[in-house]
Amino acid sequence: MAKVIAVTEAIKSLAEAESRLNLSRNENEAFFTEWQTQLPSLSDSEQTALDTLRRRLLYHRSDGELLEGAVTLLVASPLLELAGFYDPPFRMKAEAAIEIAIDDGEETLRGRIDILILPWQLWVIVLECKKTTISTRSALPQALAYMMANRDLDKPRFGMLTNGDDLLFVKLRAQPTAEYGLSRAFSIYTVRSELRSAFQVLKHLGQGITAV
Repeated sequence: MAKVIAVTEAIKSLAEAESRLNLSRNENEAFFTEWQTQLPSLSDSEQTALDTLRRRLLYHRSDGELLEGAVTLLVASPLLELAGFYDPPFRMKAEAAIEIAIDDGEETLRGRIDILILPWQLWVIVLECKKTTISTRSALPQALAYMMANRDLDKPRFGMLTNGDDLLFVKLRAQPTAEYGLSRAFSIYTVRSELRSAFQVLKHLGQGITAV
């Protein structure tokens, strides 16, 4: 019988994620082009909605650090809704249970992803906005573990990580070898245009998923 271990206990660093999941980082710019090229233009209504989102974020952030639930309500959920991820053909699961078998089935990693967009192609990780959190990259090891649970090995899968201040995108492909790539970090709290740029990436990912 496989030993069940919580993802947060089994994988605490990027080195552990790469080793235990047999993953490697692909830094070739041609691997993860979705965050840089053919980005869609934004409508006036989308730009207005993004400005409202950022204004609310700044207002609530001015009172101090934001907890995970607040980051979800103020940043992650509005962005997903605006990008169309709550409408057909997508389906959303919050706090979805994830299991990954490793070491030839001897161990099973178990955890819960914040938001999972079906058909298993977009994972959303929301962090608390704490002073001890240097950047969204601190969630990368666990995000990679969750993304490896994808049932469809032929399609790439994507992750969006945010702590309310910054936003980072991840691309992972399992075949022919398991590898991942990263976007740059978008500083949505400090620079107004960064939120619009990040939303363009998210919208482009949605369009790519529906086109497959």
